Amino acid sequence: MNPATLVYLSQDQAFTAYVRELPDYHNIELCQSQTIADVLIDKNVALVFVDGAHNLWRPHLLTIKNNAATRRVPVCFASDDGALRAEAVTCGADLALSWLELRRRIRGIISDIARIPDPAILKQLACECRQPLPDLAMQGLRAFNRGEFYQQHDLFEEQWVQTEGPVRDLYRGILQVGVAYYQIEGGNYRGALKMLQRSVQWLSLLPDRCQGFDVERLRRDSNAVRAELQRLGPARLDDLDRRMLKKLQWKPNQSDKT
Repeated sequence: MNPATLVYLSQDQAFTAYVRELPDYHNIELCQSQTIADVLIDKNVALVFVDGAHNLWRPHLLTIKNNAATRRVPVCFASDDGALRAEAVTCGADLALSWLELRRRIRGIISDIARIPDPAILKQLACECRQPLPDLAMQGLRAFNRGEFYQQHDLFEEQWVQTEGPVRDLYRGILQVGVAYYQIEGGNYRGALKMLQRSVQWLSLLPDRCQGFDVERLRRDSNAVRAELQRLGPARLDDLDRRMLKKLQWKPNQSDKT
């Protein structure tokens, strides 16, 4: 399993010592030029640390907690100013601590609240991904590849509701990509971008192949569409090459053939 990614929003490299002390994690110290939502989405971030002295901590914290694709990422806010800590909690911080408390508790904080996948869940997911594709999902696949993006949503959603194990994230991730493509065809830039951002959290932890789907290809294709949307902006949505809305790639698992 890849090391968990921790992000630090710092003022004057306030978290430098923590980055050095946590070499067993993937540590990213943000600069002001980076778009925090994109970093959290693309890096599948487990935990964000925010320095209360950073002049953009409020808008960044609100961006994280008001975006459906990032609001589940826990945020730990650090400041010796009690009023700022209280404000940070109001803005959505999961924890607001003094620097001394953070220094004493940082390992425990990561253990307690970081979004680190449970190895047992990942093992179960790998097992479920080797199973045959259920009938409803197969119907959803066919609808998606016919360009019937509204219909595929209903089929994959019904399969998601009927599924209890972690493989249900496969169906949710696919249907959200399909809804994004539906929004693109309808001229809804904001809706399309939101769905593509949300789909990442469900697709990111899946194996590259799951129940016959080429998940790695789907991640690559949908990320390319998202990047192109962001490059074009809402005023140029019509310029998006619709050939980028690619079909799902699927081959039956070996167990399907026996």
